[in-house]
Amino acid sequence: MLDQKTISIVKSTVPVLEQHGETITTRFYQLMFGNHPELLNIFNHANQKQGRQQRALAGAVYAAAMYIDNLETILPVVKQIAHKHRSLGIKPEHYPIVGKHLLLAIKDVLGDAATDEIMDAWTEAYEIIADAFISVEADMYEEAANQKGGWEGFRGFIVDKKTVESDVITSFYLKPEDKGEIADFRPGQYISIKLEIDGEGYTHIRQYSLSDAPGKDYYRISVKREAGTPNPDGMVSNYLHDSVEEGDIVKISAPAGDFVLDIDKKTPVVLLSGGVGLTPMMSMLKTVVEMQPERKVTFVHAAANGKVHALRDEVEELAQLQNVASYFFYDSPTEEDRKNNRFDVEGYITREWLEKNIPTKEADFYFCGPVPFMKAINRFLKELGVSEEQIHFEFFGPKASLV
Repeated sequence: MLDQKTISIVKSTVPVLEQHGETITTRFYQLMFGNHPELLNIFNHANQKQGRQQRALAGAVYAAAMYIDNLETILPVVKQIAHKHRSLGIKPEHYPIVGKHLLLAIKDVLGDAATDEIMDAWTEAYEIIADAFISVEADMYEEAANQKGGWEGFRGFIVDKKTVESDVITSFYLKPEDKGEIADFRPGQYISIKLEIDGEGYTHIRQYSLSDAPGKDYYRISVKREAGTPNPDGMVSNYLHDSVEEGDIVKISAPAGDFVLDIDKKTPVVLLSGGVGLTPMMSMLKTVVEMQPERKVTFVHAAANGKVHALRDEVEELAQLQNVASYFFYDSPTEEDRKNNRFDVEGYITREWLEKNIPTKEADFYFCGPVPFMKAINRFLKELGVSEEQIHFEFFGPKASLV
């Protein structure tokens, strides 16, 4: 328990963290990976190069300082990060390493402004914050390992089927190598895949949303090929496309994630996706159809054109049901798309279209896709008076801002 003086000192650093947070976290990763390169086996190298991980960590440190006297306030954020940590295999023994280098980075960036009093306060505060994460993650590790069909760490899965869904997206159907049961999951969750790629000094772990409903004897992920060579952001995805074939074995962690469809509710559901952001939405759509056939669901997907639009046949088949409505937006339709009426609207999703075509504001809205797409959807929904409690979204990668 922190005393009031320590709390006050930590809170006094909030403006400094707001100003210098990203510089501190950038320096933190430089120091930590310099002294512990083995941790590069866990962390996403692409997110490091793009600065996304640094920005996300800076936001988390800032929030922890602001609410150090009431960490319950940021418990949802803690749980969201903890899901990622559990799926990556981050353990309690990693936290002292992180703490040591975070404090070194604070001292390094702030220089003389980081007084002994401030550093002592942050040392105490970090222990409290780390204990909160370790406690939450311990429960998650236990649940993942002890649930029916669950396991600890990474488990071998055979690529049972590899299906090309579009010019850029391919689905992988994964079944356990040991032929045992597999853990159930909630629609919207993801798995982590760990790969050893020839020529790479470290293993690479990436998270992919599950794109089918739970309750099957397989997991399905639908992976987008990333353009450009070399493309660090697409190293694992492109490797899956180019080098992983049916019969190969990949290692995956048990499903994780807090972006999930609430199947206890009966309110209408609106699923909005852009590009490969449709993957968790497919799981949610199929789950509603299978488990809640009376629940109204509207599926809205935006793509460039039919060449890159994946899983459209599955959606069109489900859209024949009375409780399902679907709309496809193409911003660059081909002549073939026009000829075969493959889309409903040319252009982008607009606030005016949502206002006219989405039947109720009582619905729960779930969305995922590129950050600009998500920013636009989030803004439209708020302008239409949709409450925060009805808005749910997921970032592919570290958390970012939708403002």
